[in-house]
Order: sequence, then structure tokens, then C-alpha cells
Amino acid sequence: MSSFIFALGLTLMHFLWQGLLLGCATAVILTLLRNSRAEYRYIVACCGLLACLAWPALELWQRLGNDAAATSASMLALPWTGRALTADADWFNLRDALRGVVGLWSVCAAVLALRMVAGLLWIDRMARQPGDSNHSAQQRLQRELVQLAQRFGMTRTVRLRLLDTLASPITAGWWRPVVMVPTSLATGMPPELLQALLAHELAHIQRHDYLINLLQNVIETLLFYHPAVWWISNRIRVERELIADAVAASQLGEPRRLALALSELERLRFSHHQLAQAANGGDLMKRIQYLLRPAPQSLNWKAAVAMLGVALACVSIYTEATAADKNASGNRRALIDFSKCSKPAWPEGALAAQHTGNVQLNFLVGSDGKVKDSKVDRSSGHPDLDEAARVGITKCQFKPALKAGKPLETWQKMQYVWVLE
Repeated sequence: MSSFIFALGLTLMHFLWQGLLLGCATAVILTLLRNSRAEYRYIVACCGLLACLAWPALELWQRLGNDAAATSASMLALPWTGRALTADADWFNLRDALRGVVGLWSVCAAVLALRMVAGLLWIDRMARQPGDSNHSAQQRLQRELVQLAQRFGMTRTVRLRLLDTLASPITAGWWRPVVMVPTSLATGMPPELLQALLAHELAHIQRHDYLINLLQNVIETLLFYHPAVWWISNRIRVERELIADAVAASQLGEPRRLALALSELERLRFSHHQLAQAANGGDLMKRIQYLLRPAPQSLNWKAAVAMLGVALACVSIYTEATAADKNASGNRRALIDFSKCSKPAWPEGALAAQHTGNVQLNFLVGSDGKVKDSKVDRSSGHPDLDEAARVGITKCQFKPALKAGKPLETWQKMQYVWVLE
């Protein structure tokens, strides 16, 4: 197994407690900011989600540069025909488990990535549809959208499409943004309410929320297995909708009009995951209340105590993990030094008779890195090959095993595979 897979497996496993710690820290800060502006909570949630990506990414980079090379050195084959592998049974079991973890993660992440790509292609196809250019409602809405964009101070051209397959307005694209509106809304909703929904979509475009949402989907795809990632990402979407509502209401000068428009959407809401920004995102009733009469939120002490307990547990886990990493940094298995290892001599009689086979050796590596003793655990069936393996191992120099930073003697296992090529 490559060092990358081993390092990736360790990183995925470590993120179980790291994500829990980051989730608890984000929850504590969001609770303290529960009565602050939505922009502050949005920034905190975004930082929490980015930390969920940055922490394991940094650890993976460090493992690939340092730890992974050391842990995989004992698994490498010697660069000759009679090659060797060194490891004990428990080490192989750990690696097999990590291989399975990485395999399962890669399959699930690939499925989610394909789902995201399919969603992006669907959005792109919908955005490219010309719609009904002769539809009077589309022409009217396009003019209103241009006027609203000017009020927002936007210089980019924002396109509008009327589509029959949508249930709520959706904003897609960043460089060439497009607002897709259901035909049923264009013909059935009062113009002043529909204008409020368009202002909400323009607020998303002005804030570049489409790009942030794409980054969220990437992080959700990579770290799909951790509930904290989904919870933080959902909080980002909730706070983002509140911010867009506030921006739209400020431009319109009428929060009540946007609240009425959102109430019209309540009956049309749907809950499937979206890759674009939709006007019906989040809890519509809470958004309406936030627009009309924002009330201070009281602290739920029962939830706070439980959250504090989880946070303390996460801090304890982090402390133990850090201490374990420090201890592990002073511990090391005996590693072979390939630059000081001579090629074993193939016995002339065995070579003439074309004898082959596997020899498993058990040998003692001293604190100075030299082989002090060896014995055959499993014979190849040819005594000359067995003895050649024993002689060959004495020609190798090892980096001695370390415990708490001090070298010590350890027994190692190695298998010579004698193959004629």
C-alpha cells in the first residue's frame, strides 16, 4: 500500500474527532452571537467550515512529508530480485483497515462528486435555454431586473429565464449570472411581490454567494461522513438567506413586501439539495419573522449544558491525541537503510538447479542498527537459499527502533522472495 493511501486513511480517521471539536467550537460561538447580526454568524460558520477542510489538509501534507515516509519505509521492497518486506501481523491489519476506509471513502465521494457535476450540468442546461422570448411576462421581468440591478449598483448583465420546470426562483452563474424564474410565479404572483423575490436573487449575485455555495458542496463531498460538516454548512445557508433578505429589504425599503413574497413561496417550498441559490432556501417562516419582527433569542440552558459537556469532551480528546502524537514522534520501528544494504549472493548450486522459494526470517536489530542474530521461521525448502538469506540480512544496516527517543533492540521479520528472472 502506498504511503499516500496510508496517510489519507489516518487523516480521514483523525478528522472524526477534529470535526467534532470544530463543530462544538462553532456551535459555542454561534450561540454567543445568537442575537448579533447575521453577517457575524455567517463569517463564523464559514470559518468553521474552512477549518474543517484546512485542518485535515494540513495534516495530510505533513504526513506525506514526514510521518508517511517513515511509516511506509518498513514496507518497501529491496531493490533486487530477492526482495524483502518487513512488518508484523498487526501492522498489516492496520494497513488493511485503512485501505478499506480509503476505498469506501473514495467510492462515496466519487458518487457525490458525480451528483454535484450532474446538478451543475442541469443548471447550465437550464440557464442556456432561451425561454419564451416573446412572452410578455419575460420581457417585463427582464426590464425590472435590469432596473433593480442598477439600484444595486451592479454593472454586470444579469439575464432572466422563465422556465416551467422550476418551483422557485434560482440564481446560477458568477461571471454571467442568470436568474431563472418559474413561469407559474411570473403569471400568478403579484408583480410587486415578484419584484421582491428578484431583489433577493440580486443580493445573492452581488455577494458572490454562488461561488461560496460551490465551495460548500466541494467540502461536503470530501467530508461527507462527518455530521458536523453538514450542520455547519446548513448554518451557512441559513445565515446567507437572512443576509440576502436584509440586503433586498434595504434596497426595496419595504421589508413587509419581501415577507409577503416569502409567504407566497411557503406553499411551493421543496427540500432537495440545490447547487444554486434559491429564494426558498432556509426556514421561510423564521425568515419572515426575522424581517417583520426580529425578537431576541433566549439561551436554551439545557442545550447549552449538553453542548458544553461535548465541548469539554472534545478538548480532552484533542489533548490526548496531541499527547499521543508527541509520544509517537519519539517512537519508531526499525527501518532499513537501503544505501547500506548489499545485494545477497545467490548460491551457485541453487542458481544452477534453478531453485526458488520464500524464506521468512526473524532477526534481532541491535541498538546500533546492526543485525545481531537471525533464525529461519519458515524455510524455502532449500537450505542453501535459507542460509543465503541469513547471510544477506547481516549485510544490511538498519535505523534502530526508538522508544521515547532512545534506541533499543527489537526483533523484526523479513521475507526473502527468491525469483529467477
